[in-house]
Amino acid sequence: MTAEATEAALAREGGLLDGDTDRPLRIALLTYKGNPFCGGQGVYVRHLSRELARLGHSVEVIGAQPYPVVDEGVTLTELPSLDLYRQPDPFRTPRPGEYRDWIDALEVATMWTGGFPEPLTFSLRARRHLAARRGRFDVVHDNQTLGYGLLGGPTALGAPLVTTIHHPITVDRRLDLAAAPDWKRRASVRRWYGFTRMQKRVARRLPSVLTVSGSSRQEIVDHLGVEAGRVHVVHIGADTDLFSPDPSVAEVPGRIVTTSSADVPLKGLVHLVEALATVRAGNPAAHLVVVGRRAENGPVAAAIERYGLEGAVEFVKGITDAELVDLVRSAQIACVPSLYEGFSLPAAEAMATGTPLVATTGGAIPEVAGPDGETCLAVPPGDAPALAAALSRLLADPDLRTRLGAAGRRRVLARFTWRQAAIGTVERYREAMALAGGGAGALAGGGAAGRPSGRRD
Repeated sequence: MTAEATEAALAREGGLLDGDTDRPLRIALLTYKGNPFCGGQGVYVRHLSRELARLGHSVEVIGAQPYPVVDEGVTLTELPSLDLYRQPDPFRTPRPGEYRDWIDALEVATMWTGGFPEPLTFSLRARRHLAARRGRFDVVHDNQTLGYGLLGGPTALGAPLVTTIHHPITVDRRLDLAAAPDWKRRASVRRWYGFTRMQKRVARRLPSVLTVSGSSRQEIVDHLGVEAGRVHVVHIGADTDLFSPDPSVAEVPGRIVTTSSADVPLKGLVHLVEALATVRAGNPAAHLVVVGRRAENGPVAAAIERYGLEGAVEFVKGITDAELVDLVRSAQIACVPSLYEGFSLPAAEAMATGTPLVATTGGAIPEVAGPDGETCLAVPPGDAPALAAALSRLLADPDLRTRLGAAGRRRVLARFTWRQAAIGTVERYREAMALAGGGAGALAGGGAAGRPSGRRD
């Protein structure tokens, strides 16, 4: 269904009448990157938009490359960047004919000087797009763009703004700086993360911030300086219909599965590789499957070579949702070795399948994984020996695996589902609309003006 058809149907039903606090909402969900197969932000957009639509709301996802995947009932509007980091030619220089306006020139100039332009340039394009469609939305929901273009409130955007911050990117910056081997790399990291200065300034001026855990809430207050009263926790969750137990999937002895980016220190993969070497000394069948891209060099590649693990560590990418679920089901252990997580969807998804979990206590992971020995085995972040001990213990104890797997599934069903996330998010939408005077966008009228281009209906 197109956005226009949805709005017309709501109008016929009286859904846009002022004062109807239960009426369906028209939601613009912004995401400057939307790949649902790599990174939590893309997963968030896909599943939240689907559940918002299932609750009866009209949802239009507005995103740049890699474009989000949306499900039935959700409209996608493409707001393209120059896609400067696409594969197989990242950091490319566009041809002269590709430039459309000054925002494109700014995007290229920032990339040329070692910065990351997309949060700023997407926000500028989104501001222009929303201004041209004033009155079409009741609320604008930004998924961690935090760009200057989103400031100005309902007057600038045509509707009240709600922003999700999964966790402050300043945390990633700090960990990447700590892992940098020399001053040249540190200088490069500082320049790349230059956009975090903008995000900090923007965050402090936002009227309503959502985040996914209590840990992230505290980080946002401490690191970004946002007033605590404006930051609200709405837990996200797993697709518990998709990520579910299936006894027909054979368990592979010794299999450990993790989701990780090999070159991102935050994810702690190098510590898991080091732990695997210790585990295999007592259990030669132990092996690791990493859902993510393999790096040809760097600390993870060096650790695999140093410990002789070339045949014991496999990287897979580009798999379907169904293939991912079956891979997790086939594992004897799912592992989250991260130094920090703002929530940890991989932990929730693994627990939802009934696969027992070994996880660190970094960031918000304990909020998701639960108490050590009850719903998971928990270890300190960055501690390879402790990680090895937990993995060895769990591989050797099938009764413990069964108990932890069942308890993990129960925990996710009770606390972390996308339907619960959508209901909590809508409550915050309505609060933001009330603070803005009833929702500037909702009452300004719709019409056919400002029809988006590039829509996939």
